[in-house]
Amino acid sequence: MPPKITTSYKTLVETAEREVETIPTEKAIALAGRDDTVLVDIRDIRELQRDGKVPGAFHAPRGMLEFWIDPASPYHKPVFAQDKKYVFFCAGGLRSALAAKTAQDMGLKPVAHIAGGFGAWKKAGGPVTAPEEPPKK
Repeated sequence: MPPKITTSYKTLVETAEREVETIPTEKAIALAGRDDTVLVDIRDIRELQRDGKVPGAFHAPRGMLEFWIDPASPYHKPVFAQDKKYVFFCAGGLRSALAAKTAQDMGLKPVAHIAGGFGAWKKAGGPVTAPEEPPKK
């Protein structure tokens, strides 16, 4: 018998949305490049290569986030030890809501995530570095 899932991803995202700040794309675009803010791109590397990047955003793959945030981890990244606001984003805003909640639960503050993610960023005309050329075989 397959396991019974008792909490849906929708419920997890809704809970995260209630507990972390969700900022509109226009506000996120205005925060880009500021010294007091770190934009954190949690998309998979293949998404960055395919769709492009937000200039200046720090790439932290979702699978490594907890390890990179925790200063006790051998994988800790110093970018997460700064006194700044951390604004997470993914492709559409679901994974980043969960990532921001996890970061906040770990003690990283202040955190937020971008409503609509990278897709909304591009649609609003936010700056984007073109996708990388795929490696030649």
